[in-house]
Amino acid sequence: MSRGGRRRTFKSHTSTSFSSAHNNTNNNNINSAAAMYLATCLPPPFRRNFNFNLINIILLSALITNSHTTTTAILESENHSESSEKVIRASKYRDTFKLLDAGFFNETKTLEIAQGAEEFNVPIIRADRKLVASENGGLNFPSVLVFNSGWHREEETQGAVQKFKYPSITGVKRPESEEDIAFMNVLELGELIRTKQITSHELAQIFLKRLKRYNGVLDAVVTYTEDLAYNQAKEADKLLSQGIYLGPLHGIPYGLKDIIAVPNYKTTWGSTSFKDQILDIEAWVYKRLKSAGAVLVAKLACGSLAYDDIWFGGRTRNPWNIEEFTTGSSSGPAACTSAGKFSPLNVNVLICMIPFAIGSETAGSISYPAARCGVTALRPTFGTVGRTGVMSISESLDKLGPFCRTAEDCAVVLDTIRGRDPDDISSRDIPFKDPFSVDITKLTVGYLKDAEMEVVHILASKGVHMVPFELNYTVDSVQGVLNFTMDVDMLSHFDEWQRSGQDDVYEAQDQWPVELRRARVIPAVDYLQAQRARGKLIREVKQSFTVDAFIGNATDWEKVCVGNLVGLPLIVVPTGLKNISDSPPAGTRRRKTITTGIYAPPEHDHIALALAMAYQSVTNHHKQRPPIDNLGPNDPLPDEPTIPIPPRVFNRL
Repeated sequence: MSRGGRRRTFKSHTSTSFSSAHNNTNNNNINSAAAMYLATCLPPPFRRNFNFNLINIILLSALITNSHTTTTAILESENHSESSEKVIRASKYRDTFKLLDAGFFNETKTLEIAQGAEEFNVPIIRADRKLVASENGGLNFPSVLVFNSGWHREEETQGAVQKFKYPSITGVKRPESEEDIAFMNVLELGELIRTKQITSHELAQIFLKRLKRYNGVLDAVVTYTEDLAYNQAKEADKLLSQGIYLGPLHGIPYGLKDIIAVPNYKTTWGSTSFKDQILDIEAWVYKRLKSAGAVLVAKLACGSLAYDDIWFGGRTRNPWNIEEFTTGSSSGPAACTSAGKFSPLNVNVLICMIPFAIGSETAGSISYPAARCGVTALRPTFGTVGRTGVMSISESLDKLGPFCRTAEDCAVVLDTIRGRDPDDISSRDIPFKDPFSVDITKLTVGYLKDAEMEVVHILASKGVHMVPFELNYTVDSVQGVLNFTMDVDMLSHFDEWQRSGQDDVYEAQDQWPVELRRARVIPAVDYLQAQRARGKLIREVKQSFTVDAFIGNATDWEKVCVGNLVGLPLIVVPTGLKNISDSPPAGTRRRKTITTGIYAPPEHDHIALALAMAYQSVTNHHKQRPPIDNLGPNDPLPDEPTIPIPPRVFNRL
């Protein structure tokens, strides 16, 4: 009955009888239920505001078959859209991974990495950065990963650290002229002080006057520490009057590269960003020199953030050819100590501004400026000198060392500043033997193809066994390993500097800004692979180092990289002068310096020093005096240097 009634009602939907009305009520209930059911079969966009009357139900019934198809199509479209979005995101991430040489992950793994980095890595990165990287310069929170450059087990190198026995100097008389006083070496000046022929106050006056006289040409001084110098000189003179003599550096003026902190004076790091910075820190090396009675007269120029020779105050010139720059970030120490006993062409025009200075090297910043300026300078074994209070580039590469006029002076200064720094866990008490007591006739010394042969012949004449030599190793990525190590370490110390955009005001945009942006995408795993390659290099160099020392070019970039990665000590020794290639027609007294390097195994700095002293004992190249303000006929002082220095170029593997 009901089905007939429904059919009748369907056919006679206009009936107004009670029976029809009753049937309509029942039908409406049925219709509503059907509509609700049918509506659930439609995609969401079609459910809203739908009029569920009989006609629409009929339409729904008619469309129901197609609605399933439509729903499937729309869902598939949504799924396809979501899938496409994932593909695009994965593609972008994979393009980024290609910069890291990690573009081998599939889509699923790529998205998994991205999610994990966002949820896990980034919070840790930010937390660590907040803890240790809010300040620039690496002065605090050193890495616990410590590089030890020694080739022997620690127990084999332990022993009492004894002071060197300096040669006795007697009969030293005070010269009449200040010029001649200025060119005396440290031991001679120390004897004048000890015998009270001159006061420390007088020496401070002499060298401050010279610094101010020549700095206008060289751009080698950042800050004169005049008040401090006179106070320290006064104290040195007072102690001497009480019968207290602290040693050969007692009362001797000197300068510090301006990455070394001294309280109450600016430590600018050569950078516009930090040119007004005053650090309430007393650097360890400064403490050592102060305790020896030395007198600080100036903070000396360094390339901005210790990169090459451009700093916020200009670019430091080479005293031997003032149209050139010094190269290397220890520019001020090199330029200010470039001096000696005799002048070229017998011209009494002199330049020495200080008896000695302290510079630093991470990758050539001692060897390059020393060679360019004709200065004797020592890059010690890594870990020899404590670095507390010194701006850090790389905690496994940074070294402090002396710029002097002679190898003897380098030995004296090294003896004063060496030793374990309690706040620098990479520093050590290395028991060097006394370089003044080394019997060089028992040494076998190699010479490379690029060695200065005059040095080879002179050392041979002094009884040294000289042999041809090559340093062999199979690591062909040496320069890249150094680059990875230095740049990543540097960025960790100047993370905030880069993030805050201060690299935009850096003095040379093709230097640190470019290198540190590139370092931002060096993966941690590949940084560690570089350190493993470095370890392989160290082992191979150790095996190949079959001589007591070797002689070779001090500024060859490959050797610079090898020496710094391995931790080899090097002393740069002046070996001569030659005419510049672009001499003015009327002539000039400007010259190009010739130097060589003496390399020794780690912890054998005394060998390199002894050989350099032997060579300098019978030569006078280290005594030459640059003709800075008397260049020659019609060769005036230029407003700006004109000879560019090419940038570092790394091997492309």
